[in-house]
Amino acid sequence: MSELRCWFLSKLGVRDLRFGMRGLTNYRLSCCVNTLLQTFSATWELADLLDKWEAAGVRDSRNVPLQLKKVLAAMRSDHPQPAPHHDFLHCLDRNCLRLSVQHDADEVFLSILNFMQQQMDDKKLALEIQNLYKISVETRVQCLECTFVQTHTSYLLSLPLHIKEEPNYLEGCMTSFFVHQELRGIDCCFCEQCGKKTPSKQDVKLLSLPPILCVHLKRFRNSCGQTWKLDCSVIFPENFDFSEILKDAFSPDFAQNDCKYTLHAVVVHSGYAMSGHYTAYVRHRVNQRWYYADDSHVEQVTWENVKTSYGGRFRHTAYMLMYRRSSKKEGRQPEFSS
Repeated sequence: MSELRCWFLSKLGVRDLRFGMRGLTNYRLSCCVNTLLQTFSATWELADLLDKWEAAGVRDSRNVPLQLKKVLAAMRSDHPQPAPHHDFLHCLDRNCLRLSVQHDADEVFLSILNFMQQQMDDKKLALEIQNLYKISVETRVQCLECTFVQTHTSYLLSLPLHIKEEPNYLEGCMTSFFVHQELRGIDCCFCEQCGKKTPSKQDVKLLSLPPILCVHLKRFRNSCGQTWKLDCSVIFPENFDFSEILKDAFSPDFAQNDCKYTLHAVVVHSGYAMSGHYTAYVRHRVNQRWYYADDSHVEQVTWENVKTSYGGRFRHTAYMLMYRRSSKKEGRQPEFSS
């Protein structure tokens, strides 16, 4: 790294990360948590909010946001050795996310976000963290007998997308999520106007999109008491615009102007449903290069390497995708090349 570039980074208040990224040792089957920590570290907005949290009075070893704040700070340092994270792992264990047990990455991701809501004493800041990922939706159910419409507003912290046993495209999976469905038979809904369960038509519309959009590719299926994995390919773009690919998914109350997103992290699953391993591709905050993190092993890679996680038979497969909204108002980190 040149002296001029070091000087420029110091003026911006950015640490000289000549080692790129810090790995995390695999401690008692911690690859799932290790991978999520790498994605949280790449989500600099989350670390910045946790840094604002004055947790001086919090001393509980069971406090997940406190331990997350500490481990993310350690991961930002330029030390070449793996970052210390055993305290965070034991903290999760005390909150019933047990060590030495294989976990589902999306479930652990949602659990960590929920722990931050429950355990942070600064509720305003906790809400800001939740709003980083909050997808607000409106569910509309229309009775097919009397046309009475019921609406319900809710939110998601990750967008769950079903995939098929064939090549998939992320845009198509998203479109399918917002296509209306007919609910008949045991799926009939109660109609207030008819006073009974009737066949209905249901659809979901977007009310707002978050700064960080987490996409969950639902690769695991349950059948006859067994869980199995779909390893078929899902092709996803590095950049996309919601307003172009999902023109019919927006509620009339949707008011955002900028719906463009850029990929910054990919959670990857290898192996089978009951015996697998998690790794991650993450984009560095400062140099904007891609890195591959496999526990303590970290190496710089290219976008072509990231695309190998599209999937396919006997290949590692993308399981969660983290996209950042490309808004000029929110400010973007400087990009450098060497």
